[in-house]
Amino acid sequence: MPKWEAGLIALGINLVLVIILFKIIDIADQKIIKKLQEKDIDSPLLRFLPIITKIIKATILFIAATGLLQSQGYSISSILAGFGIGGIAVGMAAKDALANIFGTIGILSDRIYKIGDYVKINGLEGYVEDINMRSTKIRDLDHYLTSIPNNVAANAIVVNVSNARKRFLNLTFGVTYSTDNEHLKLAQEILKNTAINHKEIHNEFTVSIHDLGESSINIRFRGYVKSGSYDKFLKVRGEFLAEIIAEYRKAGIDFAFPSRSVYIESDNSKIEN
Repeated sequence: MPKWEAGLIALGINLVLVIILFKIIDIADQKIIKKLQEKDIDSPLLRFLPIITKIIKATILFIAATGLLQSQGYSISSILAGFGIGGIAVGMAAKDALANIFGTIGILSDRIYKIGDYVKINGLEGYVEDINMRSTKIRDLDHYLTSIPNNVAANAIVVNVSNARKRFLNLTFGVTYSTDNEHLKLAQEILKNTAINHKEIHNEFTVSIHDLGESSINIRFRGYVKSGSYDKFLKVRGEFLAEIIAEYRKAGIDFAFPSRSVYIESDNSKIEN
């Protein structure tokens, strides 16, 4: 049999074996993912499975290629030496790509964030839309899509807002200086009662007169919203503010606004405007 025919047969056999092995890997990959998802398990394996699958396939391709070349009379040691020299050159040229791959592994293993989380990375904040081998894609509040290299994200200070168990509610209410002592106490009681009656606000909070502003006596509320969701936080804060405004108006407590008193002195009188 001519050498070229033997080479074609060997190539065909290798291709069939590679295709079969790839198919087996894909089936096993799908079964593992399905099993973990059915059990609702947040396993590290689920995060690393796509990377492991690609590494196994690349290894199979390498073994099949070197085996085919050896069967055709090529020196494996020379091939491996060539791969070693080429690997050094490729590694130096692709150091950023390799850094991103290791960054991806770090992100997945540390569970810093996942798709759908609201995060803050290097001054950028938004929802994680995709995590691939090279980068993390974030959709910000202006709906712009930004890609951050994973080696940068892995070494940055990342704030995962979605993982917050509760959110800090820090509000200041300024009432006029003409508010009497009775109404000052009432203003604080209204804040306390409204917070206690709101099912989404923790009962551990503080209400006190904070300071004297230029135009107002400032009463501060410091507490927590039970949900870590940013959307839920905005909803609860809006409801709380709306109820306080309504209750203050009902009680005749006036909110302060920037103002200034001007005194004009004359020989016989002092006029206040």
